[in-house]
Amino acid sequence: MTIETPGTGPLGGSSRRVTLPARPEALSLDPAQSALVVVDMQNAYASKGGYLDLAGFDISGAQAVIEAIVVAVRAAREAGMVVVWFQNGWDADYIEAGGPGSPNFHKSNALKTMRQRPELAGTLLAKGGWDYALVDALQPQPGDIVIPKPRYSAFYNTQLDTLLRARGIRTLVFTGIATNVCVESTLRDGFFLEYFGIVLEDATHQAGPDYVQKAALYNIETFFGWVSNVTDFCGAVRQAAPADDAPEGVP
Repeated sequence: MTIETPGTGPLGGSSRRVTLPARPEALSLDPAQSALVVVDMQNAYASKGGYLDLAGFDISGAQAVIEAIVVAVRAAREAGMVVVWFQNGWDADYIEAGGPGSPNFHKSNALKTMRQRPELAGTLLAKGGWDYALVDALQPQPGDIVIPKPRYSAFYNTQLDTLLRARGIRTLVFTGIATNVCVESTLRDGFFLEYFGIVLEDATHQAGPDYVQKAALYNIETFFGWVSNVTDFCGAVRQAAPADDAPEGVP
């Protein structure tokens, strides 16, 4: 069974649909009306000395995720897909983080870590700082969409929904960290807004024990979306990449 996602319409979609193997069923999608989403690949989440590392989470799997996302981004660009980047964090004064009246103040592990370790005050997930910056290997290019977000879901208090709908995009392919927090939160909100969400499982990593990754992927493929992998994604979207029609020897 293959599910056909929205596409190929008046908003500029192509007719070059591809089939992406996924669980629990394959999807037929139009790369021109789909986006590859890179969630929070910041030093905070993927680098030694970043927030997750300092808060005691195991980030040993982050490098493999970075390498997998590099491959996925390259394939997406070749297929003409929009690439969307999320950056989680707040202004340097943490006003956007919310004060004691916000549950975020009490549940954010970055904020709790800074309260427990005063020497880190002002360093974690603050815009303009090293922790907030995307890792060197994963950088946006002109034409990409970059979404700063103050909470786990990138649909909350951002322009994401407007920017996607203006481009006719209804299918979102997710990569990044953390699977069980910002990836799943955004995919769930997208589900409620009628987006088709797909996670590339080997291009994501959890915050917490291994079973958390398995639980998040189970939730997604059972209730909210689909699960695929980088190899299948690249193989599918490269079928839609523009052919090089230049004669041999002509650059």
